[in-house]
Amino acid sequence: MSLPAPNLDDRRFQDLVDDAKRLVQQRTRLWTDHNVSDPGVTLIEAFAWMTDQMLYRLNRVPELNYIKFLDLIGVRLFPPTGARAPVTFWLSAPQPATVTIPAGTEVATVRTGAQPPVVFSTTEERPIISCSLQNAASMIGPSEVRDHSDALAIRSGFFCFDSPPKPGDVLLVGLSEPIPACAVTLRFNCRIEGVGVDPDNPPLVWEAWTGEDWTACDLDRDTTGGLNRAGDVILHVPRDHTAFAINRVRAGWLRARIVEATEGQPLYSASPEIMELSAFTIGGTAEAINAELIRNEFVGSAEGVSGQRVQLKHRPVVAGETPLVLEIDESGDDWSEWTERPNFATSGPDDRHFVLDAMRGEIEFGPAVRLVDGSMRNYGAVPPKGANMRVPSYRAGGGAGGNVAARALTMLKASIPYVGRVENRRAGQGGVDGEDVESAKVRGPILLRTRDRAVTAEDFEHIAREAAPEVARVRALTGGDGADAGFIRLLVVPAVPTGDFRVKFDQLVPAESTLEKITQRLDETRLIGTRILVEPPVYRGVTVVARLRARTRSDPSRLQEQALATLFRYFHPIVGGPDGTGWPFGRAVLSGEVFAALQGLRGTEMVEDVRIFGADPLTGERGKTTDRLEVEPHALVFSYDHQVMVEGAK
Repeated sequence: MSLPAPNLDDRRFQDLVDDAKRLVQQRTRLWTDHNVSDPGVTLIEAFAWMTDQMLYRLNRVPELNYIKFLDLIGVRLFPPTGARAPVTFWLSAPQPATVTIPAGTEVATVRTGAQPPVVFSTTEERPIISCSLQNAASMIGPSEVRDHSDALAIRSGFFCFDSPPKPGDVLLVGLSEPIPACAVTLRFNCRIEGVGVDPDNPPLVWEAWTGEDWTACDLDRDTTGGLNRAGDVILHVPRDHTAFAINRVRAGWLRARIVEATEGQPLYSASPEIMELSAFTIGGTAEAINAELIRNEFVGSAEGVSGQRVQLKHRPVVAGETPLVLEIDESGDDWSEWTERPNFATSGPDDRHFVLDAMRGEIEFGPAVRLVDGSMRNYGAVPPKGANMRVPSYRAGGGAGGNVAARALTMLKASIPYVGRVENRRAGQGGVDGEDVESAKVRGPILLRTRDRAVTAEDFEHIAREAAPEVARVRALTGGDGADAGFIRLLVVPAVPTGDFRVKFDQLVPAESTLEKITQRLDETRLIGTRILVEPPVYRGVTVVARLRARTRSDPSRLQEQALATLFRYFHPIVGGPDGTGWPFGRAVLSGEVFAALQGLRGTEMVEDVRIFGADPLTGERGKTTDRLEVEPHALVFSYDHQVMVEGAK
């Protein structure tokens, strides 16, 4: 499908003739003969024919002119966004003092063949705080606390739960220091007393005190089998872990709490007995982004004229934690800060503002405009001639290539003392490629009509994409279409990895910061009285159970892999659907479409059977089989799980 071209003047030959005759009637009342036999009308038709030829050529201006027109009205390409992932730095051994991971530390994937490594850099400094065990206690019921510090000192052992244990019983572990965003090893020496539980799935949850409540820790590894044998419990502590006083002992508290058992999960019949317990910090987790951190880059000298443009050495520029700042040495070692603005519409002659074209990596200073009275007005200050200019820090890179799989970032670009290895425990998310020119050409007319005012549903989608280019899809629903009357319901789908097309439910939930950013921007542009609700869509899991027959000389196992990959891709929220741009919002899932997708595989002789099941993405509970899975307008389907059985050729 070709892009819609603008029609600069839609008048044709007859329209021009009619316009000329109307002007004749208005301005030359003595001219009354407008028939084609009149010599004057003949001249009108001749000039109308020549004008029609000119309009034909005007409506076919070169593509370059159209792009320049978009540039004049302020259309800039959306820059790429960098994927983010938590990176854990594991110590080679416990350390007696704090080990600090500097901000900007680079980690990367392993280079494979011709593919360059994907590089991430940390966005924060991460101190790995040393700690030790300070106290241990048990909480039986809502208020009874049993201190076990004496039993640990003489190694006499203690039972960590009530007898018999019940849901709500708690083992408290007090650390000498709070260790926010660090990994801690709890080393237990236990007797096999906590019988009754499944060692691979004990009814225990580990939590940390975070100032107002207990927050769940990420369990990395538990070799104790639910506190039933000697081993280690390695926990990733939340980043807001803080000290607290329990039973008049102030410490960085952790706790193991017995929870209600789920179906098929047995409870403790007797409390585990702990003989020895120690604790030490073994790692720390820092947020990282798929972008290179550039520091103190000299960008040139000022020319002392309005509208100067300077080029950064690295591009495209990725949005960081803070807006980009430009420093200018205006009077000899007196560096002043200039701030970034989206445009110069509100900039005065003395405002130290600049505009950044992130895709081009270009900084532009304010223009000088001649007013009606002939005077000149500067929109933004002009740097003095010869002044040096530098950017203290910015990030460059980004793109969908940063959506790496979990545990793919294993290479440390520069060695750090006492750090043995690195890994990302979760996949990289939020990486989106920069916008291409074709998309910008379609977006140009929308920008002209919207002008930063959200009126129609399409306006809300356009402004939301501008406010948060890191999201993959945006859908605005109005009253009667999945939203309450008077509400605009904006559904946001984050960018997720598309490597093997398998998506976990938690990856489809956008970050709170993204939702807040979109809400704030739309609140500035909405009409008075319009209420906005920005949230993720309601996700409906879908499970397909299919039975195929392979063709002669086709490998059934290979066909099974292809069929599963096809199903996971077809129902992908970002790249699935009939047109490959993501499964449409509110579109029902039909068994006939599944038949067609599987029948199109090269090794498929026949699709024997297809069954569709709805699945709850939180509990995994499967619904009834159906040929048509209905989806609400505010909902989006994704592959929860699929099963394919392939029979060999008969």
